Amino acid sequence: MDNLEILKSLAIIIISAKMMGLLARKVKAPQVAGEIVAGLLIGPSVLNLVVENDFLSGMAEIGVILLMFGAGLETDIDKLKKSGLKATIIALAGVFMPLILGTILYMCFYGFSAPGKPEFIKALFIGTILTATSVSITVQALKEMGKISTDVGTTIMSAAIIDDVIGIVVLTAVLGMKDPSANLGSVCIKTVAFFVLSVVVGFFIFKIMKVIDKKWPHTRRIPIIGMTLAFILAYVADKYFGVADITGAYVAGIILSSLDDSEYIDRKMDINSYMIFGPVFFASVGLQTNLRTVDMTILAFSVAFVIVGLLGKVIGCSLVSKLLKYNNLDSLKIGVGMMTRGEVALIVAQRGLKAEILDGRYFTAVILLIVVSSILTPIILKAIYAMDDKKLKKS
Repeated sequence: MDNLEILKSLAIIIISAKMMGLLARKVKAPQVAGEIVAGLLIGPSVLNLVVENDFLSGMAEIGVILLMFGAGLETDIDKLKKSGLKATIIALAGVFMPLILGTILYMCFYGFSAPGKPEFIKALFIGTILTATSVSITVQALKEMGKISTDVGTTIMSAAIIDDVIGIVVLTAVLGMKDPSANLGSVCIKTVAFFVLSVVVGFFIFKIMKVIDKKWPHTRRIPIIGMTLAFILAYVADKYFGVADITGAYVAGIILSSLDDSEYIDRKMDINSYMIFGPVFFASVGLQTNLRTVDMTILAFSVAFVIVGLLGKVIGCSLVSKLLKYNNLDSLKIGVGMMTRGEVALIVAQRGLKAEILDGRYFTAVILLIVVSSILTPIILKAIYAMDDKKLKKS
């Protein structure tokens, strides 16, 4: 691919992604959904103006690493510590209920298979995609209603953070199982070894970064060092531990999340993501999806995938919340608040495509889940809170 073709492709991707992103925001849908639709329009599904290639794949890879680094930076360690046992148990239910239901769903469509077999790993990966939670839409809805600081609001946010951490660990384990020479025991040992090393090395890195941050606050060298750390840990995780590179980037963000300048680092990273790497990543999802190959089976699977994805979170989190002594309406609020999906679900799906576990047709289901969950969550949440307020007035 020559340089002129690269320039043309980037120009088309960035302008179309931004235009569709703004249009999505106008209709109260997630901006990322618009950027994915842009990829569908300019890709093989419709206009075929841009063809996926190694250069764009490399840029998308950088984009996904920066996204996960940013997610780690935004993790509130103090909130995690204070969230206690309740949020952890809710998060576990929010991971394993969709994981089990998603695995069974795939098997119902494509046949049951023994553990360890390629088809079983595919089924397990479909379940893994459903484990991710994105509460940005939920947080916005709670803020509008003035409920963000309530016990339920805090529980949802804390459970979502823990949910993502557990989901990344599950993703790492499932990707490790794809290697025929690996077994679950060795995958778990490598995963644990990576996280133990991350804690030990991360402690010293944080102390060093704290000194640097104090000496040169709000200087460009801080985010540059942070970004370097993200790339190094992404490389080490994948190269030496067989752990997904995005896990390394996420851990790098968590290590630096307690710095005074963590928001400054995140803001600088966000410029890179917003301007070029983010749009290329999300548009690449659309580019890798060819709707012309979608048949009735994939369409039926996509609808079932959305239903299972929504109900898995609601049922799992609501039932556990009820067992933890929340009342019926509060339990339902937590379940509904946890059902939105966003960037992390896309990132997980993209990892599956890269590892050749899934093919691009399944992105149809993931995109549909993100759009539907993002639209339904605030509507349902507001309806439940209205019921609760009416009930309080009567009493």
